[in-house]
Amino acid sequence: MNSQLSLGSYNSDNKIKYIIAGLGNPGEKYKNTRHNVGFMALDRIAKEYNIDINLSKFQSKCGIGFIGQTKVLLLKPQTFMNESGRAVLEAMNFYKIPLENVIVLFDDISFEPGKMRIKNKGTHGGHNGIRSVINLCGEENFIRIKIGVGERPSRDWDLADWVLSSFKEEDLSKINDSINNSVNAIKLITENNIQKAMNLYN
Repeated sequence: MNSQLSLGSYNSDNKIKYIIAGLGNPGEKYKNTRHNVGFMALDRIAKEYNIDINLSKFQSKCGIGFIGQTKVLLLKPQTFMNESGRAVLEAMNFYKIPLENVIVLFDDISFEPGKMRIKNKGTHGGHNGIRSVINLCGEENFIRIKIGVGERPSRDWDLADWVLSSFKEEDLSKINDSINNSVNAIKLITENNIQKAMNLYN
């Protein structure tokens, strides 16, 4: 059974509880680059829970469905990375979702491919997508799932060039392991088991 629902599906008994946003840049040019691992993870979550991300609203591609018994909005901002907060804030305001019920998946260059870190608050750590969410939403207390994409090989690499480069073949299987772990972590988090998710995957 397809769990896809329309964006207008909203009632007091069964309202959206979480916004799950995967960060990245739209367009074929950026597909499968390090900076788009948030998009990749969200696509895997959508596939696992049979949620179609084929609607256009909130400056995003999005879809509504269920993870277990929890109704969620999956969000892929189409604003480009540095303006991701605009899409997140618009969806939050529309569905009246508190910031602590926002989960953001994104790339982290301080972790090797295959490593993942879950946090329920924190600074932007130099990530421009997270910086945008914090600046526009005004607080830092949202859930983050950081997926390691590896440090740039040397300081000769421009940081922007590194995060917009494609994965090496040997890193892809490790990245896929992290993405699969993010699917499992999302299930736990939406069941109010964030501490268990941290214990298992951090």
